[in-house]
Amino acid sequence: MEGRIPLIGERFPELEVKTTHGIKKLPDDYKGKWFVLFSHPADFTPVCTTEFVAFQKRYDQFRELNCELIGLSVDQVFSHIKWIEWIKEKLDVEIEFPVIADDLGSVSKALGLIHPAKGTNTVRAVFIVDPNGVIRAILYYPQELGRNIDEIVRMVKGFQTSDANGVAIPANWPNNELIGDKVIIPPAGDVKTAAERPKQFDCYDWWFCYKQL
Repeated sequence: MEGRIPLIGERFPELEVKTTHGIKKLPDDYKGKWFVLFSHPADFTPVCTTEFVAFQKRYDQFRELNCELIGLSVDQVFSHIKWIEWIKEKLDVEIEFPVIADDLGSVSKALGLIHPAKGTNTVRAVFIVDPNGVIRAILYYPQELGRNIDEIVRMVKGFQTSDANGVAIPANWPNNELIGDKVIIPPAGDVKTAAERPKQFDCYDWWFCYKQL
């Protein structure tokens, strides 16, 4: 449905997009990889420029996690290209990931990225999508607040750790105030398991057990 934000757990909408790296089909072109699609209000704006530099500075970290980056705004391709050239020339940072040119607004409408109260620009949204094309997380920021890119790296790493080990990830992991870099065991589903948990793991109580990976 046009204009509705896709939900966590849903498959990312099938879209053919025009980017600075040519035409791409989402999510199929990224099958087998994680990807982070992030929208920004406009090219040649200060906060967006700081975000693009921050994403690029961490691009190697994302790639180590088998995760790609895709930018998006309602600007045209030539604007994206010129802005990327400006960033390279003035800031000595080469933007290596593709940027979607959504000048017709069709992609933004499909993802619910345009808020009428904020004009025709896209908000700062982030979609974290897994190798099966399923949306795992959605973040929303207003135009005036730049994103914390380290948190997005942490989220991808946390999802991968959770998926691989069947565990939950505590607050501020891997620097949690209670259990450090340990992970949380899913709650017991029956009385017998609850009684066994403290014998198997470190626990504050039967419902709050954790372990070192």
